[in-house]
Amino acid sequence: MRKDDLPRVFAYIGGIINKIHGLPIEIGGMPDHVHILTSLPKTMSLSDFVRTIKAESSRWIKTIDEHYMNFSWQEGYGAFSVSPSILGRTIQYIRGQENHHRERSFQEEYKMFLDAYGIQYDERYVFGD
Repeated sequence: MRKDDLPRVFAYIGGIINKIHGLPIEIGGMPDHVHILTSLPKTMSLSDFVRTIKAESSRWIKTIDEHYMNFSWQEGYGAFSVSPSILGRTIQYIRGQENHHRERSFQEEYKMFLDAYGIQYDERYVFGD
C-alpha cells in the first residue's frame, strides 16, 4: 500500500465498520499492515467481522488506482481484546506506528505481542499468505 493512500483506506475501513454496526475507535498503520481498534458488532463473529472488512475494502482499494489491480490482504489476522483502562495507550500506540517501526519491524513487534500474551505460534505460519 502506498503511504499517501493510507488515510483514505483507513477512513473507508471506518465506514465499513460503521455500516456493519461496529464502532471504529482508531484505525492506523503502515503500508504493510493495519491496526483497527473497534468494538465488535453484537451480531457478528470476529471472523465474519474481519472477513467483511477485508472483502469490502479490498474491492474498493482495487478501484483507487491501477497500481492496486492485484491487491489482496493476507489470509490471516491477529485480534486482541483491550481493557478500557488502556484504551488511551492503545490509541496512542496506533497513532505512533511510524515511530514504532523506526526501531523494529512489524514482524518483530507482533512476535513480541504474542510472546507477552503467552500465545504459542509456529513462525512458519505467522506471516505467510
